[in-house]
Amino acid sequence: MKFSVWSLGLMLLTTSAKARDDGRYANSPLKGWFESLQSEFGQCCSDSDGYFIADVDWKSDHGHYRVRIDDEWVLVPDGAVVTQPNKTGRTMVWKYYIDGHPRVRCFMPGTMM
Repeated sequence: MKFSVWSLGLMLLTTSAKARDDGRYANSPLKGWFESLQSEFGQCCSDSDGYFIADVDWKSDHGHYRVRIDDEWVLVPDGAVVTQPNKTGRTMVWKYYIDGHPRVRCFMPGTMM
């Protein structure tokens, strides 16, 4: 099977950015910052991994957010929005599942360039 450069780029955009420390990011200058992130639902990195999401996979409408996770649009609860400044500049979501459907534990909007 052949992959185009475009599909490879798309795959890279949708790969996870592990926020939990499995040892690979022990020396990252953002390690402490990632560990400090929290929403009203608790610490973002304690029980789930954070993922970068592409600009086409999230929307803002009248101060509320929606994100596309696993081809399903999910409403981001207001309490899940991380209010700390985004040091990565990219949109991130920390997800979990209830009855097989994705939910948002934490959401950090990016710059929407």
